[in-house]
Amino acid sequence: MPSIEGKDIKSVVVACEAGMGSSVLLTTQLAKQLKPHGVAVTHSPVNRLNDDTADVVLCHQGLVSRARQAAPNSVVIPFQMFMGDPAFAKVTAAITNGGTLDG
Repeated sequence: MPSIEGKDIKSVVVACEAGMGSSVLLTTQLAKQLKPHGVAVTHSPVNRLNDDTADVVLCHQGLVSRARQAAPNSVVIPFQMFMGDPAFAKVTAAITNGGTLDG
């Protein structure tokens, strides 16, 4: 399983099933939070991920296997809720305060 230091994260992708609704809102929220740290946050359907997609991929728990298969070099962080999930705070903290993300 890949890992990455927070200071080395330059791109995050929020991957979802269809590309609508809550995941787009999440992408916008994270982009605002991480922009001051030089991190680009984008959105992608999970079936469009690839090896060069991003340093970190955030996706719903049910899509983790597909995301890891499609983007094996990315750290894949699962979440359960689109708003307020602790996974988002974990990623943000690693980027802003330092730390390692595994996934």
